[in-house]
Amino acid sequence: MFNLAAHGSSVRTEVLAGITTFLTMAYIVVVNPGILAIAGIDHGAAFVATCLAAAIGSVAMGLLANLPVALAPGMGINAYFTFVVVKGMGVSWEVALGAVFLSGLLFLVVSVLRVREWLINAIPLSLKLAIGAGIGLFLGLLGMKEMGIIVAHPATFVTLGNLTAPVTLLSCVGFLLIAGLAARGVSGAILIGIIVTAVLGIPFGLTTFQGIVAAPPSLAPTLFQLDIPGALSLGIVTVVLTFFLVDVLDNTGTLIATMHRAGLMRPDGSIPRLREALIADSGGAMIGAVLGTSTTVSYIESAAGIQAGGRTGLTAVVVGVLFLLTLFFAPLAMSVPAFATAPALVFVSCMMAAALRDVDWDDVTEYAPAVVLALGMPFTFSITTGIGLGFIVYALLKLLAGRVEEVPGAVWVIAVLSAAKFALT
Repeated sequence: MFNLAAHGSSVRTEVLAGITTFLTMAYIVVVNPGILAIAGIDHGAAFVATCLAAAIGSVAMGLLANLPVALAPGMGINAYFTFVVVKGMGVSWEVALGAVFLSGLLFLVVSVLRVREWLINAIPLSLKLAIGAGIGLFLGLLGMKEMGIIVAHPATFVTLGNLTAPVTLLSCVGFLLIAGLAARGVSGAILIGIIVTAVLGIPFGLTTFQGIVAAPPSLAPTLFQLDIPGALSLGIVTVVLTFFLVDVLDNTGTLIATMHRAGLMRPDGSIPRLREALIADSGGAMIGAVLGTSTTVSYIESAAGIQAGGRTGLTAVVVGVLFLLTLFFAPLAMSVPAFATAPALVFVSCMMAAALRDVDWDDVTEYAPAVVLALGMPFTFSITTGIGLGFIVYALLKLLAGRVEEVPGAVWVIAVLSAAKFALT
């Protein structure tokens, strides 16, 4: 099934690669439920939904596409789900899940009809890179606020928090530990940092230990609770499109990066079984919404397993099995406080912001829109707004520079729609 011999791999290598990938991304079972709980979703149900979505998505990727890429609810897009759509726009989490489902369905249609190539090619590289980096900066703002490093200020909007507060000190220690372990190439650096930070909080009474192993919590509070009719309303169309756009760009970028590192890209730069991979991605997003979690995406952390030798879908299947086993460690996951997961948000932010290094910094019509887009997300507290601003600036700058022929039609469409939205709000 996996053609191990043809890929120069073995069962042992694939299993070890799967374990490596799992350790690098297992933090999501702690971080994602915490973020979704702020939106009003039951924490225990969110934990189960996260584990199941990751397991189903990863196994689907392994069996359908035979690629060593694991899936799980995406970072950044979960923050957009909670803080922008639910808390900011006042949309219920049920409707927000409906929007996630519809975006996954749209992604599936695009993948099956092979419109994806046109859509991806129609968005300039600088804007693609800026979207990933901007989401990273947005995530970093949330993380530093949770750490207590950033607090509100009436005159300067934000200012430095109390760095001597126990929660802030422990969070800073956690971030430095994660970054230090990552610098040494330690697998599971983020997970280790989260656990150590949580343990350090016990003597201060900041962490309450709830146990290690137990039967999984009930999924009933979120299962089939998505509101698709509500998501079809005109006011949330932009939310569906944002989920869709981020989903497409995130998954495509991850697949390109990981397949290049694995040496699995074809000579012409194409990815083998890309259609099957995108079907697994889009299907994972839809199933995740049904279960009760935000958008499921391919994880760049899969590169760790690839580095360990993973070359086939067996690696992804192993990751899926491990996420299923994680279901029985709910008490341990729910013992982890927010100050222990906040450093992980900031560290993931650092990794995502690195995308800006590949922007063409010699062309102002490329780097200016990219920077506006990336900064627009955290400073307007909206991924949708950041994307809109970036596309508008890109189109207008190219026009002013006399290079309007470089602006794809899709960019004009998004820019005009965004400008109309800004004018009417």
